[in-house]
Amino acid sequence: MNWKEIYSNQAENRFYFQGKPLFKEYKSILKFHAPGIAPVEDETGWYHINILGEPIYNERYKRVFGYYDGLSTVTDFDGNCFHINANGQRVYTENYAFCGNFQEEKCVVRDFSNNYFHIDKNGNRIYPENYKYVGDFKDGFACVKLSNGHYKHIDSKGKFLNDKEFLDLGIFHKSFATAKDEYGWFHIDTKGNAIYKERYLIIEPFYNGFALVTDHDNKKLVISETGIIILHID
Repeated sequence: MNWKEIYSNQAENRFYFQGKPLFKEYKSILKFHAPGIAPVEDETGWYHINILGEPIYNERYKRVFGYYDGLSTVTDFDGNCFHINANGQRVYTENYAFCGNFQEEKCVVRDFSNNYFHIDKNGNRIYPENYKYVGDFKDGFACVKLSNGHYKHIDSKGKFLNDKEFLDLGIFHKSFATAKDEYGWFHIDTKGNAIYKERYLIIEPFYNGFALVTDHDNKKLVISETGIIILHID
């Protein structure tokens, strides 16, 4: 049985394979993730099962999530968050107030003093700085919120990508990121430079060379990667 063919019906809290129900009915379920493991909840708590419906470890948690890069976030009944491997073993001793999912072998965590930073798959910090918030890594870069409330990009070693700060910031997608200054939203390159002069109320990332934007009159437009208006939607 291929785990990718197991369907999770979260309305019924049951799993199905080829139209037939599997295992038992749970209190809550999440879908199967590689390497073929699913989070479930019953009267004993949350845990993970394999494609045979068998628990892969004996522990029970307040909450568990899917596996990403081979590791899963769990929360124990005291509110401590940490990561376990596919055998159910803790991969580091530190407890956190929040753990994200590993992306590009790095993960967002928040300590009990509300500091955000990233750790590697061994639980080690990848840089010494603390931030007000950090986002997932995507294509080698992540957004971080500084103590002054502004945003910057960091690279996989925690170094600033450039010397630019912004009022808000998005991840890089196909070499461009969304950014906001006092005049509105726009797109930037990896040097932090605006790729056009206009500012918008709302923008989306570029999709195959074009982006949907909303101007300050609430008109929707499609622009090119050079900022040229290609189409008026409204």
